[in-house]
Amino acid sequence: MDRRSFFKKAAVTGTGAAAASVLAAPAIAQANPKVTWRLTSSFPKSLDTIYGGAEDIAKHVAEATDGNFTIQPYAAAEIVPAMQAADAVTNSTVEMAHTCSYYFVGKDPTFGIGSAIPFGLNARLTNAWFYQGNGNTLMNEFFAKHNIYGILAGNTGAQMGGWFRKEINTVDDFKGVKMRIAGIAGRVLEKLGAVPQQIAGGDIYPALEKGTIDAAEWIGPYDDNKLGFAKVAKYYYYPAFWEGGLAIHAFVNLDKWNSLPKQYQAALTDACAFANTNMMAKYDLKNPGAIKQIVSQGTTLRPFSQEILEACYQASLEVYKEISETNADFKKIYEDQVAFKKEGYLWMQLSEYTFDTFMMIQQRAGKL
Repeated sequence: MDRRSFFKKAAVTGTGAAAASVLAAPAIAQANPKVTWRLTSSFPKSLDTIYGGAEDIAKHVAEATDGNFTIQPYAAAEIVPAMQAADAVTNSTVEMAHTCSYYFVGKDPTFGIGSAIPFGLNARLTNAWFYQGNGNTLMNEFFAKHNIYGILAGNTGAQMGGWFRKEINTVDDFKGVKMRIAGIAGRVLEKLGAVPQQIAGGDIYPALEKGTIDAAEWIGPYDDNKLGFAKVAKYYYYPAFWEGGLAIHAFVNLDKWNSLPKQYQAALTDACAFANTNMMAKYDLKNPGAIKQIVSQGTTLRPFSQEILEACYQASLEVYKEISETNADFKKIYEDQVAFKKEGYLWMQLSEYTFDTFMMIQQRAGKL
Protein backbone atom coordinates (compact mmCIF):
# COMPACT_ATOMS: atom_id res chain seq x y z
CA MET A 1 0.00 0.00 0.00
CA ASP A 2 1.46 3.43 -0.96
CA ARG A 3 1.63 6.28 1.49
CA ARG A 4 -1.05 8.38 -0.25
CA SER A 5 -3.54 5.48 -0.22
CA PHE A 6 -2.85 4.78 3.46
CA PHE A 7 -3.60 8.36 4.57
CA LYS A 8 -6.72 8.50 2.42
CA LYS A 9 -8.14 5.38 4.06
CA ALA A 10 -7.12 6.61 7.52
CA ALA A 11 -8.97 9.88 6.92
CA VAL A 12 -12.13 8.03 5.90
CA THR A 13 -11.88 5.74 8.94
CA GLY A 14 -11.33 8.69 11.26
CA THR A 15 -14.34 10.52 9.86
CA GLY A 16 -16.46 7.41 10.41
CA ALA A 17 -15.29 7.04 13.99
CA ALA A 18 -16.00 10.69 14.70
CA ALA A 19 -19.45 10.38 13.21
CA ALA A 20 -20.10 7.26 15.29
CA SER A 21 -19.11 9.06 18.47
CA VAL A 22 -21.42 11.95 17.63
CA LEU A 23 -24.27 9.54 17.03
CA ALA A 24 -23.48 7.47 20.13
CA ALA A 25 -23.60 10.36 22.59
CA PRO A 26 -27.27 11.28 22.13
CA ALA A 27 -28.18 7.61 21.85
CA ILE A 28 -26.59 6.91 25.24
CA ALA A 29 -28.17 10.03 26.73
CA GLN A 30 -31.55 8.93 25.46
CA ALA A 31 -31.10 5.46 26.92
CA ASN A 32 -30.03 6.87 30.30
CA PRO A 33 -32.03 10.08 30.75
CA LYS A 34 -31.77 12.25 33.82
CA VAL A 35 -34.77 11.44 36.04
CA THR A 36 -35.41 13.09 39.40
CA TRP A 37 -38.21 11.92 41.68
CA ARG A 38 -39.51 12.86 45.10
CA LEU A 39 -40.44 10.14 47.59
CA THR A 40 -42.66 10.86 50.58
CA SER A 41 -42.29 8.50 53.52
CA SER A 42 -45.02 7.75 56.05
CA PHE A 43 -42.39 7.43 58.78
CA PRO A 44 -40.36 9.83 60.93
CA LYS A 45 -36.71 10.33 60.06
CA SER A 46 -35.71 9.43 63.62
CA LEU A 47 -36.45 5.75 62.91
CA ASP A 48 -33.40 4.52 61.01
CA THR A 49 -35.08 1.13 60.59
CA ILE A 50 -38.33 1.80 58.78
CA TYR A 51 -37.55 5.27 57.40
CA GLY A 52 -34.16 3.92 56.42
CA GLY A 53 -35.84 1.77 53.79
CA ALA A 54 -36.50 4.87 51.69
CA GLU A 55 -32.86 5.89 52.01
CA ASP A 56 -31.76 2.41 50.92
CA ILE A 57 -33.95 2.65 47.83
CA ALA A 58 -32.60 6.06 46.84
CA LYS A 59 -28.97 5.06 47.39
CA HIS A 60 -29.15 1.84 45.39
CA VAL A 61 -31.07 3.39 42.49
CA ALA A 62 -28.53 6.20 42.18
CA GLU A 63 -25.59 3.80 42.26
CA ALA A 64 -27.15 1.42 39.74
CA THR A 65 -27.80 4.23 37.23
CA ASP A 66 -24.58 6.22 37.67
CA GLY A 67 -26.59 9.01 39.25
CA ASN A 68 -28.92 9.46 36.30
CA PHE A 69 -32.00 8.33 38.22
CA THR A 70 -32.20 10.09 41.57
CA ILE A 71 -34.87 9.79 44.25
CA GLN A 72 -35.06 12.32 47.08
CA PRO A 73 -36.72 10.91 50.24
CA TYR A 74 -38.77 13.14 52.53
CA ALA A 75 -39.92 12.17 56.02
CA ALA A 76 -43.58 12.06 56.99
CA ALA A 77 -45.19 15.53 56.91
CA GLU A 78 -42.17 17.24 55.31
CA ILE A 79 -44.16 17.58 52.11
CA VAL A 80 -47.10 15.17 52.59
CA PRO A 81 -48.80 13.97 55.82
CA ALA A 82 -48.11 10.32 56.62
CA MET A 83 -51.66 9.17 56.02
CA GLN A 84 -51.99 10.98 52.68
CA ALA A 85 -49.06 9.28 50.96
CA ALA A 86 -51.21 7.13 48.68
CA ASP A 87 -53.29 10.09 47.51
CA ALA A 88 -50.11 12.04 46.81
CA VAL A 89 -48.90 9.25 44.53
CA THR A 90 -52.27 8.78 42.85
CA ASN A 91 -52.54 12.49 42.10
CA SER A 92 -48.89 12.88 41.00
CA THR A 93 -48.09 15.28 43.84
CA VAL A 94 -45.03 13.06 44.27
CA GLU A 95 -43.72 10.29 42.07
CA MET A 96 -43.57 7.70 44.83
CA ALA A 97 -44.07 6.93 48.51
CA HIS A 98 -42.64 4.53 51.07
CA THR A 99 -45.59 3.52 53.18
CA CYS A 100 -47.87 0.81 54.55
CA SER A 101 -50.71 -0.17 52.29
CA TYR A 102 -53.02 -0.79 55.26
CA TYR A 103 -52.96 2.88 56.23
CA PHE A 104 -55.50 3.38 53.47
CA VAL A 105 -58.20 0.87 54.41
CA GLY A 106 -60.56 3.81 54.73
CA LYS A 107 -60.42 4.10 50.95
CA ASP A 108 -60.88 0.35 50.46
CA PRO A 109 -60.32 -2.56 52.91
CA THR A 110 -58.36 -4.36 50.18
CA PHE A 111 -55.43 -2.05 50.91
CA GLY A 112 -55.11 -3.91 54.21
CA ILE A 113 -54.04 -7.16 52.57
CA GLY A 114 -51.09 -5.36 50.99
CA SER A 115 -49.47 -4.90 54.40
CA ALA A 116 -50.83 -7.38 56.94
CA ILE A 117 -54.18 -8.59 58.20
CA PRO A 118 -55.02 -10.23 61.53
CA PHE A 119 -53.82 -13.83 61.67
CA GLY A 120 -52.32 -13.53 58.19
CA LEU A 121 -48.81 -14.38 57.06
CA ASN A 122 -45.47 -14.21 58.84
CA ALA A 123 -42.52 -12.40 57.21
CA ARG A 124 -41.21 -15.45 55.34
CA LEU A 125 -44.59 -16.33 53.92
CA THR A 126 -45.34 -12.69 53.09
CA ASN A 127 -42.25 -12.59 50.89
CA ALA A 128 -43.12 -15.95 49.35
CA TRP A 129 -46.70 -14.90 48.56
CA PHE A 130 -45.62 -11.63 46.95
CA TYR A 131 -42.53 -12.85 45.11
CA GLN A 132 -43.47 -16.39 44.13
CA GLY A 133 -47.20 -16.63 44.75
CA ASN A 134 -49.94 -14.44 43.33
CA GLY A 135 -49.56 -11.59 45.81
CA ASN A 136 -47.69 -9.10 43.67
CA THR A 137 -49.87 -9.66 40.62
CA LEU A 138 -53.17 -9.52 42.50
CA MET A 139 -52.27 -6.50 44.61
CA ASN A 140 -51.03 -4.56 41.59
CA GLU A 141 -54.23 -5.29 39.72
CA PHE A 142 -55.96 -3.62 42.64
CA PHE A 143 -53.41 -0.80 43.08
CA ALA A 144 -53.76 0.07 39.39
CA LYS A 145 -57.32 1.22 40.07
CA HIS A 146 -55.73 3.96 42.18
CA ASN A 147 -53.03 4.80 39.61
CA ILE A 148 -50.42 3.08 41.79
CA TYR A 149 -47.78 0.44 41.10
CA GLY A 150 -46.63 -1.31 44.28
CA ILE A 151 -43.22 -2.84 44.98
CA LEU A 152 -42.43 -4.73 48.18
CA ALA A 153 -39.88 -2.61 50.05
CA GLY A 154 -39.62 -3.65 53.70
CA ASN A 155 -40.79 -5.96 56.44
CA THR A 156 -40.77 -5.59 60.22
CA GLY A 157 -41.35 -9.24 61.10
CA ALA A 158 -43.89 -10.12 63.79
CA GLN A 159 -44.65 -7.06 65.87
CA MET A 160 -45.50 -6.43 69.51
CA GLY A 161 -49.13 -6.15 70.57
CA GLY A 162 -48.82 -2.65 71.94
CA TRP A 163 -48.64 -0.43 75.00
CA PHE A 164 -51.53 -0.26 77.47
CA ARG A 165 -52.15 1.93 80.48
CA LYS A 166 -54.07 -0.89 82.16
CA GLU A 167 -53.86 -4.67 82.17
CA ILE A 168 -55.71 -6.61 79.49
CA ASN A 169 -56.47 -9.95 81.11
CA THR A 170 -59.81 -10.82 79.50
CA VAL A 171 -61.76 -10.00 76.37
CA ASP A 172 -63.96 -7.63 78.39
CA ASP A 173 -60.93 -5.53 79.29
CA PHE A 174 -60.88 -4.19 75.74
CA LYS A 175 -64.24 -2.48 76.18
CA GLY A 176 -63.95 1.26 75.87
CA VAL A 177 -60.17 1.20 75.29
CA LYS A 178 -59.21 3.91 72.80
CA MET A 179 -56.33 2.31 70.92
CA ARG A 180 -54.12 3.52 68.12
CA ILE A 181 -54.10 0.62 65.68
CA ALA A 182 -53.73 0.43 61.92
CA GLY A 183 -55.50 -1.51 59.21
CA ILE A 184 -58.32 -4.02 59.46
CA ALA A 185 -57.25 -4.89 63.02
CA GLY A 186 -59.21 -1.86 64.17
CA ARG A 187 -62.43 -3.45 62.96
CA VAL A 188 -61.54 -6.68 64.76
CA LEU A 189 -60.89 -5.01 68.12
CA GLU A 190 -64.02 -2.94 67.63
CA LYS A 191 -66.00 -6.17 67.84
CA LEU A 192 -64.44 -6.68 71.28
CA GLY A 193 -65.52 -3.20 72.38
CA ALA A 194 -62.32 -1.23 71.72
CA VAL A 195 -62.38 2.17 70.02
CA PRO A 196 -59.76 2.12 67.22
CA GLN A 197 -57.83 5.25 66.30
CA GLN A 198 -55.56 5.63 63.26
CA ILE A 199 -52.72 8.00 64.13
CA ALA A 200 -49.38 8.57 62.38
CA GLY A 201 -46.32 7.17 64.14
CA GLY A 202 -44.93 10.57 65.07
CA ASP A 203 -48.18 11.56 66.82
CA ILE A 204 -48.60 8.50 69.04
CA TYR A 205 -46.48 9.60 72.01
CA PRO A 206 -48.27 12.92 72.65
CA ALA A 207 -51.65 11.19 72.26
CA LEU A 208 -50.69 8.59 74.89
CA GLU A 209 -49.15 11.21 77.16
CA LYS A 210 -52.23 13.44 77.07
CA GLY A 211 -54.63 10.52 77.53
CA THR A 212 -56.27 11.09 74.16
CA ILE A 213 -55.75 7.35 73.67
CA ASP A 214 -55.43 4.55 76.25
CA ALA A 215 -53.23 2.21 74.24
CA ALA A 216 -51.15 2.10 71.09
CA GLU A 217 -49.30 -0.31 68.89
CA TRP A 218 -46.45 0.73 66.65
CA ILE A 219 -43.83 -1.84 65.66
CA GLY A 220 -41.53 -3.43 68.21
CA PRO A 221 -38.90 -2.86 70.88
CA TYR A 222 -36.30 -0.88 68.93
CA ASP A 223 -38.65 1.67 67.40
CA ASP A 224 -40.97 1.77 70.41
CA ASN A 225 -38.04 2.48 72.71
CA LYS A 226 -36.83 5.27 70.45
CA LEU A 227 -40.28 6.84 70.55
CA GLY A 228 -40.36 6.65 74.35
CA PHE A 229 -43.62 4.79 74.87
CA ALA A 230 -42.39 3.19 78.10
CA LYS A 231 -42.60 6.62 79.73
CA VAL A 232 -46.36 6.90 79.20
CA ALA A 233 -47.66 3.31 79.34
CA LYS A 234 -46.69 0.50 81.72
CA TYR A 235 -47.89 -2.71 80.07
CA TYR A 236 -46.32 -4.04 76.87
CA TYR A 237 -48.28 -6.90 75.27
CA TYR A 238 -47.36 -9.47 72.63
CA PRO A 239 -47.79 -10.61 69.94
CA ALA A 240 -49.43 -8.32 67.39
CA PHE A 241 -51.70 -10.99 65.96
CA TRP A 242 -52.64 -8.46 63.28
CA GLU A 243 -49.05 -8.08 62.07
CA GLY A 244 -47.29 -11.41 61.75
CA GLY A 245 -45.00 -9.97 59.08
CA LEU A 246 -45.82 -6.39 58.13
CA ALA A 247 -44.98 -5.55 54.51
CA ILE A 248 -43.96 -2.01 53.59
CA HIS A 249 -44.38 -0.88 50.00
CA ALA A 250 -42.91 1.55 47.55
CA PHE A 251 -45.97 3.08 45.91
CA VAL A 252 -45.12 4.49 42.48
CA ASN A 253 -47.40 6.63 40.35
CA LEU A 254 -48.48 4.18 37.64
CA ASP A 255 -47.99 6.62 34.75
CA LYS A 256 -44.51 7.51 36.03
CA TRP A 257 -43.66 3.83 36.39
CA ASN A 258 -44.75 3.04 32.86
CA SER A 259 -42.71 5.95 31.49
CA LEU A 260 -39.46 4.78 33.11
CA PRO A 261 -36.87 3.11 30.88
CA LYS A 262 -36.78 -0.63 31.48
CA GLN A 263 -33.33 -0.48 33.05
CA TYR A 264 -34.58 2.10 35.56
CA GLN A 265 -37.57 -0.07 36.39
CA ALA A 266 -35.15 -2.93 37.03
CA ALA A 267 -32.91 -0.72 39.17
CA LEU A 268 -35.85 0.44 41.28
CA THR A 269 -37.21 -3.09 41.68
CA ASP A 270 -33.81 -4.39 42.80
CA ALA A 271 -33.35 -1.46 45.19
CA CYS A 272 -36.70 -2.20 46.81
CA ALA A 273 -35.78 -5.87 47.17
CA PHE A 274 -32.64 -4.85 49.04
CA ALA A 275 -34.65 -2.49 51.26
CA ASN A 276 -37.05 -5.33 52.00
CA THR A 277 -34.27 -7.67 53.14
CA ASN A 278 -32.20 -5.04 54.92
CA MET A 279 -35.10 -3.73 57.00
CA MET A 280 -35.85 -7.18 58.40
CA ALA A 281 -32.17 -7.67 59.17
CA LYS A 282 -32.06 -4.37 61.06
CA TYR A 283 -34.99 -5.32 63.25
CA ASP A 284 -33.58 -8.76 63.98
CA LEU A 285 -30.32 -7.14 65.06
CA LYS A 286 -31.73 -4.25 67.10
CA ASN A 287 -34.85 -5.66 68.80
CA PRO A 288 -33.10 -8.09 71.23
CA GLY A 289 -31.09 -5.36 72.95
CA ALA A 290 -34.03 -2.96 72.92
CA ILE A 291 -36.40 -5.36 74.69
CA LYS A 292 -33.84 -5.85 77.47
CA GLN A 293 -33.57 -2.10 77.89
CA ILE A 294 -37.33 -1.64 77.96
CA VAL A 295 -37.76 -4.28 80.68
CA SER A 296 -34.93 -2.75 82.70
CA GLN A 297 -36.87 0.51 82.75
CA GLY A 298 -39.74 -1.13 84.62
CA THR A 299 -42.04 -2.08 81.78
CA THR A 300 -44.25 -5.12 82.39
CA LEU A 301 -44.23 -7.64 79.54
CA ARG A 302 -47.45 -9.61 79.11
CA PRO A 303 -48.68 -12.09 76.52
CA PHE A 304 -52.23 -11.86 75.24
CA SER A 305 -54.11 -14.78 76.77
CA GLN A 306 -55.28 -17.73 74.71
CA GLU A 307 -58.85 -16.60 75.39
CA ILE A 308 -58.13 -13.20 73.87
CA LEU A 309 -56.35 -14.65 70.84
CA GLU A 310 -59.20 -17.11 70.17
CA ALA A 311 -61.80 -14.35 70.48
CA CYS A 312 -59.85 -12.11 68.13
CA TYR A 313 -59.40 -14.94 65.65
CA GLN A 314 -63.14 -15.55 65.50
CA ALA A 315 -63.81 -11.82 65.23
CA SER A 316 -61.32 -11.63 62.36
CA LEU A 317 -63.13 -14.36 60.44
CA GLU A 318 -66.39 -12.46 60.91
CA VAL A 319 -64.82 -9.26 59.58
CA TYR A 320 -63.39 -11.03 56.52
CA LYS A 321 -66.79 -12.57 55.76
CA GLU A 322 -68.51 -9.21 56.08
CA ILE A 323 -66.03 -7.44 53.80
CA SER A 324 -66.03 -10.25 51.24
CA GLU A 325 -69.79 -10.08 50.88
CA THR A 326 -69.59 -6.54 49.46
CA ASN A 327 -66.07 -6.23 48.06
CA ALA A 328 -65.07 -8.48 45.17
CA ASP A 329 -61.44 -7.29 45.11
CA PHE A 330 -60.97 -8.10 48.77
CA LYS A 331 -62.66 -11.49 48.44
CA LYS A 332 -60.50 -12.54 45.48
CA ILE A 333 -57.17 -11.56 47.06
CA TYR A 334 -58.06 -12.71 50.57
CA GLU A 335 -59.09 -16.18 49.37
CA ASP A 336 -55.87 -16.54 47.39
CA GLN A 337 -53.82 -15.61 50.44
CA VAL A 338 -55.74 -18.02 52.68
CA ALA A 339 -55.07 -20.89 50.25
CA PHE A 340 -51.39 -19.96 50.22
CA LYS A 341 -51.33 -19.69 54.02
CA LYS A 342 -52.77 -23.17 54.53
CA GLU A 343 -49.98 -24.75 52.48
CA GLY A 344 -47.28 -22.51 53.93
CA TYR A 345 -48.03 -23.33 57.56
CA LEU A 346 -48.38 -27.02 56.74
CA TRP A 347 -44.69 -27.00 55.84
CA MET A 348 -43.50 -24.51 58.46
CA GLN A 349 -44.81 -26.52 61.39
CA LEU A 350 -42.48 -29.33 60.33
CA SER A 351 -39.44 -27.22 59.53
CA GLU A 352 -39.20 -23.71 61.00
CA TYR A 353 -41.44 -24.29 64.02
CA THR A 354 -39.72 -27.51 65.15
CA PHE A 355 -36.21 -26.13 64.69
CA ASP A 356 -37.00 -22.74 66.26
CA THR A 357 -38.76 -24.33 69.24
CA PHE A 358 -35.76 -26.52 70.02
CA MET A 359 -33.34 -23.60 69.72
CA MET A 360 -35.51 -21.39 71.94
CA ILE A 361 -35.52 -24.08 74.62
CA GLN A 362 -31.71 -24.09 74.49
CA GLN A 363 -31.69 -20.28 74.74
CA ARG A 364 -33.93 -20.30 77.82
CA ALA A 365 -31.73 -22.99 79.38
CA GLY A 366 -28.64 -20.87 78.81
CA LYS A 367 -27.06 -23.44 76.53
CA LEU A 368 -26.48 -21.28 73.46
